[in-house]
Amino acid sequence: MAPETIRITLYDPSPFRFGKTIKVCLIASFLFHAVGILAFHDAIHLSWTMEESRTYKVDLIRAPVDDLDPDKKPGADISETKEESKPPPTLDQDTISLDTKDKRYVSYATLIKGRIGSQWRYPSAARDRLIEGELMVLFSLVKEGEVIEIRVINPSGYDVLDEEAVRAIKAAAPFPPFPDHVTVKRLNIQASFDYRLTGKR
Repeated sequence: MAPETIRITLYDPSPFRFGKTIKVCLIASFLFHAVGILAFHDAIHLSWTMEESRTYKVDLIRAPVDDLDPDKKPGADISETKEESKPPPTLDQDTISLDTKDKRYVSYATLIKGRIGSQWRYPSAARDRLIEGELMVLFSLVKEGEVIEIRVINPSGYDVLDEEAVRAIKAAAPFPPFPDHVTVKRLNIQASFDYRLTGKR
């Protein structure tokens, strides 16, 4: 019995068929890329689709300077542009109440209030007649603590009460000099006086 023969055929494509396949692939690739470029030409930045560059002119406007010397050439020295330091302005006077919450004056106002309170009395003539009332006095001090003016700006309606409040302020003066942190030359102080009888007849 003759042995079986296994035949193996090796396929060797001809140069013509191989070249035709390459051409088909190249054409298909070109068409695919051309379609992709046309479809996404807005998203892809291409040099041949780029518009001409636009040029814009920008003018920098500087605020007018009154003291600018037109003959002086601008330089790079920063020290020339620095403003001169000026001391903070100080007030010639200030007005507070004896019950102020301003931290600059609280301790000084408390001291003055205590000294006036130690001199203030309820006039016996007003007590005997059951007179009550409220008033406000404005008095002014200079740095040394001297009283230079006293005015009743909201009278009680009874001279006896108003006069006692003014007397108490004069009796308590002169007051201590202003603390170092108080820079005013004159300090106006509003003081309220309330006369009330705790037990009327």
